[in-house]
Amino acid sequence: MIRIALADDHKLFAKGLEGLIEEHPGFEVLGVFPNGRELLEFLDKKEVDVVLTDLNMPIVDGFGVLKHSKKHHPHIKVIVLSMYDEEKIFKEAMKDGADAFILKDADPDELIFTVTEVYEGRYVKNFERVIQQANQSPFFDAFREKYRLSRRETQILKMISEGMINKDIAETLSLSIQTVETHRKNINQKLQINSRMDLVHKVNEMNL
Repeated sequence: MIRIALADDHKLFAKGLEGLIEEHPGFEVLGVFPNGRELLEFLDKKEVDVVLTDLNMPIVDGFGVLKHSKKHHPHIKVIVLSMYDEEKIFKEAMKDGADAFILKDADPDELIFTVTEVYEGRYVKNFERVIQQANQSPFFDAFREKYRLSRRETQILKMISEGMINKDIAETLSLSIQTVETHRKNINQKLQINSRMDLVHKVNEMNL
């Protein structure tokens, strides 16, 4: 069980995030806090594996959470949640010890995979990955609507249809090979296919 604590001063977003996380087996949200100070006080009392923190919060912001956590609770993984896809902010968060950086408008599955990757020590820190979280195209929209694929799954689907192998996909998207393999399994299940040829046929079927 991955034990999670969450800090964000936007209550609706925080509650929605809590509900999203707890829908997945193996995840447990131990506490949701409106600022960094309450979160840090909680960390001094409870055993937590992963912290999700907004950067812009009252009293103690996300950077304060990062610095304190890395000094007093170095075993805790800290994932930054942000509305801004600015490389300067990304680099500052990494410098302060962030284990991952994810945009607030990323697909839900991106968050779940990020938590898992960080917990297992295989998250790839790369700003290009952050930028890709927000990328859209008609290809993505068509497949997402018809097959309920996530943004990340449709990115990988397109690359597979173009002949890319797992290693190349992982390098291009700044993902671990294990994560790409998991996405491929999910894609096959959602599209009800068993081979790459079936996948290519499905893409051609939709004229994409």
